[in-house]
Amino acid sequence: MDLEGVVRTLATDDQLVDLVRLPARPARFATLARPLPAAVADRLPPGGLWTHQATAIDLARDQRSVVIVTGTASGKSLCFQVPIGEAAGGVDADGGPAPVGTALLVYPTKALAQDQLRALSALELPGVVAACYDGDSSPEERAWARRHATVLLTNPDMLHAGLLPAHGRHADLLGRLRYVVVDELHTYRGVFGTHVAHLLRRLRRICAHYGSAPTFVFSSATLGQAERLASSLCGLPVTAVADDGSPQGERLLALWNPPLADPSRGARRSAHGETASLIAGLVANGHRTVAFCRSRRGTEVVAAAAQRLVPDALAAAIRPYRGGYLPEERRHIEGELFGGDLAAVVATSALELGIDVGSLDACVLDGFPGTVASMWQQIGRAGRSTRPSLATLVAGSDQLDQWFMAHPDEVLSRPPEPAIINPDNPEVLDPHLACAAYELPLSDADTEWWGDGLDDGVRRLVQDDLLRVRDGRAWWAARGAPATRMGLRGGWAEEVAIVDHDLRLIGTVDGIRALSTVHPGAVYLHQGQTWEVERLDLTERVAMVSPASGDEYTQVRSHADIRILEDEATTTLDGGGATLHLGSVEVSEQVTGYQRRDAATGAARGTVPLDLPPTRLVTRAFWWIIDPMALFAAGLEAEAWPGTLHAIEHAAIGLLPLFTICDRWDVGGVSTPLQADTGRPTIVIYDGYPGGAGIAELGYAAGISHLDATRQAIAGCPCAQGCPSCVQSPKCGNLNEPLDKAGAVALLDLLLGVGDS
Repeated sequence: MDLEGVVRTLATDDQLVDLVRLPARPARFATLARPLPAAVADRLPPGGLWTHQATAIDLARDQRSVVIVTGTASGKSLCFQVPIGEAAGGVDADGGPAPVGTALLVYPTKALAQDQLRALSALELPGVVAACYDGDSSPEERAWARRHATVLLTNPDMLHAGLLPAHGRHADLLGRLRYVVVDELHTYRGVFGTHVAHLLRRLRRICAHYGSAPTFVFSSATLGQAERLASSLCGLPVTAVADDGSPQGERLLALWNPPLADPSRGARRSAHGETASLIAGLVANGHRTVAFCRSRRGTEVVAAAAQRLVPDALAAAIRPYRGGYLPEERRHIEGELFGGDLAAVVATSALELGIDVGSLDACVLDGFPGTVASMWQQIGRAGRSTRPSLATLVAGSDQLDQWFMAHPDEVLSRPPEPAIINPDNPEVLDPHLACAAYELPLSDADTEWWGDGLDDGVRRLVQDDLLRVRDGRAWWAARGAPATRMGLRGGWAEEVAIVDHDLRLIGTVDGIRALSTVHPGAVYLHQGQTWEVERLDLTERVAMVSPASGDEYTQVRSHADIRILEDEATTTLDGGGATLHLGSVEVSEQVTGYQRRDAATGAARGTVPLDLPPTRLVTRAFWWIIDPMALFAAGLEAEAWPGTLHAIEHAAIGLLPLFTICDRWDVGGVSTPLQADTGRPTIVIYDGYPGGAGIAELGYAAGISHLDATRQAIAGCPCAQGCPSCVQSPKCGNLNEPLDKAGAVALLDLLLGVGDS
């Protein structure tokens, strides 16, 4: 049975919301502006270069930084392999001698670096001696790479803590560095992206010290305003190449909404179960399939369910794939998938990145992956040739998934969200200035890399006795290399280590989230294993855990207060019922207890009080100030205000990923009928990272569009009192109390003028 037939046969209860046919497209070819050296030209594909490849290669060869934003399997790697091969060969297009150039390739994971090492080595480009330089490399392998490699493949963490602090050992490569490749650009967002922006400035600074000025080549899956993010990362102008000239087969896109099991509560059948049924149906009909789940536990549950639904002979050909497996286990599964030995793989986003897994017929998404950009990245894993393919989006129960099911046209028409970083965040800037001072003393000349933030950052570090100014330069004044004190996912070393009784490191959690994540009694899930926190030592920054049965989970109860520090921008709604603001805030939060819940049913098993110290977070936020008269005009008496504002807050946080690449766990919210600093009913949505990661700015920019999407999500939900698809939140510190769905709709209707003639 063909792909369309399988989908229509499996749709028995109106699950199939829409089935869209995306037509095939032919390849488009182009030639380079000037010829390549023969040794490189001979390695080009027999049919020639696709248009986007030729454009990107021309830009890179002209020393213009570029970002390639084209689909999966569109040959993005060739866009940097060709210029690198030309630079390393030491021969110009006429066969004459040319300076030998080196290259540094930065990947977000070691697996991707290994995958690219194989691909680059297979081209056998003269002068290209490639080696991986990461945490898996032995001391002997690293020494060999320093002596011989002209192309070094690494990751941000090794560049930060291994290569730059010891830059003298890499002086030859850095002094001849022609190209820096940053792959999977879309992963460098938020705090991690902000760290990488400073890391790349440190790299450029060291290169300038040795006399080089590399050109940057970024590659990315679908991403809004990719050139803006790339330029923010490297501090240089970047040109986007997004007109994909590669061929693509016909693609079917199915939108699948699990049917309502209890309309009054808005409860739907399990997305996991629907995904497993689709996988089983596709596999039974001979279609090789990849499915994506949003959690590690989900991959195991869905894979096991799909195995039960097919004959035993096929069950062994369905495998889960996720983080937490040993590297050799992951490589084995990838090899089976690439070799055609697997009928289906159920994966987390670990497989979303650009590892080559061969040709697949179908892709099933177990829940909207959070952003349109990520959705297209996952969908692109199927149909990697000109053959027809199928992608099915199975909706989950939360606000974002159900919003797309109510607006199916938006799945295709909505542009990919932009990712944003915040290089001005002092919580990230200061530790990188400390690292830079360790690498080379800082001076006024370093404003080239850090602009106006340099002086303030140096002043703060001097006050903390970490830098000492002498002869007009700032020197590192503490012991040891500062890079060892910080990771690239937070600031200074404030993470809490999670260990078992054998003192084995299970994981880490950012210090700002420790009290809400690993408080005493918390159930902590890591790499598919459930743990219970026995003790949290905030002085030693250690959480002691023991294995748990996995039959329950915990939901924290907390109280938060917001203090507005600076109101920087204001927008007024046309009707005047509310104003939108952007600025800096201080969030004080105290965990007061937690609720134990049954993992299977979600039913409460009891509430446990806690006595923990408050935390303080200075960050960025946007907030709505509501005119009390608007609430009265919407027919809401004062006792309905807390639930009304709380419901809007939850739904707005759930819909925020429509406008910026973020997750609901990246942000927090507080709503109150009387906010101390505004004196009015106020809804605050704040960035969950110290100093902010740029999310608040995009939320403020979305403004009325964000508010309108929030109203549609609440008003369009069929439940009676409010449910996870509209106003409930899995992270609510008040355990989703109080919530007033009807009040939220009434107020939003009034503010947005819905129903006005």
